Amino acid sequence: MKKVAVVFWSGTGNTAAMADAVVKGAQAAGADVTKIEASSFGAGDVDKYDAIAFGCPAMGSEQLEDSEFEPMFDSVKGSLSGKTIALFGSYGWGDCEWMRNWEDDCKAAGATLACDSVTANDAPDDAAVEACKALGAALT
Repeated sequence: MKKVAVVFWSGTGNTAAMADAVVKGAQAAGADVTKIEASSFGAGDVDKYDAIAFGCPAMGSEQLEDSEFEPMFDSVKGSLSGKTIALFGSYGWGDCEWMRNWEDDCKAAGATLACDSVTANDAPDDAAVEACKALGAALT
């Protein structure tokens, strides 16, 4: 049984709802899943998991949340080489540039993206929830 972490930050609850769907998808596929808020995850935790889903909404001018999530992610990035990960998050404006930049950053760090990233404009609709479940399953 694979160990999967779902690490996220959510300000409005939209990305948290997406994280819940990722957890359900990974559990349904047989994974041992731990849901973790970004402030409780660090570089020393990466090797405890076979795969990690990271979730963060777009903030400001299409960037990762910069007080909790981005510092955590910067601290773990050096440990992601060879690690299977997936990305998800919500946004309220723009064209998902933050997600494309984040994917590029992860690839440059040597991480393997398990599937296409999932984005939701504001609250996740039924299609986004199903995509999050599939993202969770792809990590198993």
